[in-house]
Amino acid sequence: MIARLSRNLTVQVLFAVTLGVIVGVIAPDTAKSLKPLGDTFINLVKMVITPVIFLTIVHGIASMADLRRLGRVGGKAILYFEIVSTAALLIGLLVVNFTQPGAALDATAIKSGDISGYTSAAQNQTLLGFATHIVPSNVFAAFAGGDLLPVVFFSVLFGVALTQVGEAGYHVVDLLERLQKVFFRIVAIVMLVAPIGAFGAMAFTVGNFGLQALVPLARLMLDVYMTMALFIFVVLGGICRLYGFRLLKFLRFIREELLLALGTSSSESVLPRMLEKLERYGCDKGVVGLVIPTGYSFNLDGTSIYLSAAAIFVAQVYRIDLSWGQQFYLLGILMLTSKGAAGVTGSGFIVLASTLAATNIVPVEGVALLLGVDRFMSEARTITNVIGNGVATLVVARSEGAFDDAKRALAEQGLAVPSAAG
Repeated sequence: MIARLSRNLTVQVLFAVTLGVIVGVIAPDTAKSLKPLGDTFINLVKMVITPVIFLTIVHGIASMADLRRLGRVGGKAILYFEIVSTAALLIGLLVVNFTQPGAALDATAIKSGDISGYTSAAQNQTLLGFATHIVPSNVFAAFAGGDLLPVVFFSVLFGVALTQVGEAGYHVVDLLERLQKVFFRIVAIVMLVAPIGAFGAMAFTVGNFGLQALVPLARLMLDVYMTMALFIFVVLGGICRLYGFRLLKFLRFIREELLLALGTSSSESVLPRMLEKLERYGCDKGVVGLVIPTGYSFNLDGTSIYLSAAAIFVAQVYRIDLSWGQQFYLLGILMLTSKGAAGVTGSGFIVLASTLAATNIVPVEGVALLLGVDRFMSEARTITNVIGNGVATLVVARSEGAFDDAKRALAEQGLAVPSAAG
């Protein structure tokens, strides 16, 4: 029994994350030196992300064949993303208004950090720039840089072209399917060191920032975590039930990915595994290949909750009494700016800084107050984003009649048949 548990990835990652917290608390200097473990694991995953996305999307489109269905799936996904991410922004705004986490705080009593790098990057983030960035000037540079949206765009274009060349495309599709199996095998090999990566990342976070940094902003953290839990179990849970799914059963199925996202604080670390697991759960390959990669830029529910809560929190700390009209204006700006920084490192702070600068209502320098606890809230954002994109895929697949309930039943019993990818 013990030997079987020790080989379980869920147990391994949970143990690694716990050990990382302990090392971070009792030996912070040693913990800081463990950062390369987490970074190396993330790099290992990033190494295969773009080829896996390309192969999954192209093979999915080729298996769809009907281009009208392709457009319909994409349209449904974007519509769902906009509705649900707007709901996430609104929930974050409402909860922080009710709980008032910044009302009793003094801005001078909170340790702040340097945000010059974020504010300068924010000046370059515009919706027009985001739209033009989708089309890569050099597709190889997009693949090499791990730039997801241009890769998705090129993959869709390649898949569409492949369906239109007739018999000549069949051999290419067969080759891509074989390559896909190889890359998913690489992912399986990389996952063997996932506990080490989770340990290093968590140890560095606790050792570098220290648990004492949480005390002044504990109320904000509690409110953000509570809001995300409310969003997951009430909003996403309700959506799941509406479409014939049970959220808790789905969360149990992806528990390894959630723990890995918690340990590494990176949703990218689980992207290849989510592609494979959602297909095993019963979603059509083509739907999975389109919805998940696109959702990583357009459907960041956890980030949306954090952004609206953080913006109102900063206003409360500075004793700026925002009217509901000003708050909804802020929410409208966030709906746009949250798309403008998709895929950019530190995008949460870039979006927040650009939003506050655009509204000119709340001081931009207030973002610096959040630097000490941002890393600790990043885990909650990441997990919420992963769950949100998983639920979005289930919903789109169900609405398209592209979901296999027999596969889901097997998956929930731990008897899932291997996917075509693995």
